Amino acid sequence: MQNGTSAKTAIAIEAEHGGQQPATVAIAGLGAIGLKVARALDAGLPGLTLVAVASRDHQRARAQIEDFQTPVMVVSPGRLADIADIVVECAPANVFRSVADPTIEAGKKLVTISVGALLDHPELISNARRTGGQIIVPTGALLGLDAVTAAAEGEIFAVRMISRKPVAGLLGAPHLTSNFIDIENIKTPVLLFDGTAREAVKGFPANLNVAAALSLAGIGAEKTRLEVWADPNIDRNIHEIVVEADSARITLKIENIPSENPKTGKITALSIIALLRKLNSPVRVGT
Repeated sequence: MQNGTSAKTAIAIEAEHGGQQPATVAIAGLGAIGLKVARALDAGLPGLTLVAVASRDHQRARAQIEDFQTPVMVVSPGRLADIADIVVECAPANVFRSVADPTIEAGKKLVTISVGALLDHPELISNARRTGGQIIVPTGALLGLDAVTAAAEGEIFAVRMISRKPVAGLLGAPHLTSNFIDIENIKTPVLLFDGTAREAVKGFPANLNVAAALSLAGIGAEKTRLEVWADPNIDRNIHEIVVEADSARITLKIENIPSENPKTGKITALSIIALLRKLNSPVRVGT
């Protein structure tokens, strides 16, 4: 067992939470984000217990979690909603529907990083309204969503975001492939895209879920404008945002350190962990 401690019994866990059983959590995807979230849950988050994970490679997944304090099932993505109250989606975008559809249909909570997929499948939101399910979008790699959400209660006139990424984090993006853009040997920053958030998410699905989250928090994917730059001189994912509203002018900048996956910042997994911790916290900071 980790840290020399034994796994807690169900009775002990129940006693810690005032006689209430903890909510069960399942994770889809055990990459750089999912595995970190899984380890945090195994170490202990108030009122939550990890019960299942889904991964393309079941054998590898079992090896990744073999040192966990509490046994965890490895299942297919479609089964997660049958097992857990909360499903955390940390998988590639092409797996999104196989995780999201059964979770929402079962009236469960879906925590998702594939925010861009929500723009293509708005019916999931109406389905959640029908079934009592809930789609929860973590702040992820983008600070300031609370401020943008608050501003949207009034009137937002314009939102513009400039994303600068190291070359390695952009390689293979559909926008580059379809437009025959080669950035591997660039020496200076290159503007790759200037358009709407909706178009950006389609062109850079593994890179710009932040743009989708920003558009959902603010004035929508068609009115949110975005620039994407490849910069060979930086080693962080940099996002700059300007929001013009009747309540405030919001200027935000964040420099995210990439995780083991260069397309994703380290702070993304930490954001999910913070969100899960807040679910049962006696004090919640931020809207």
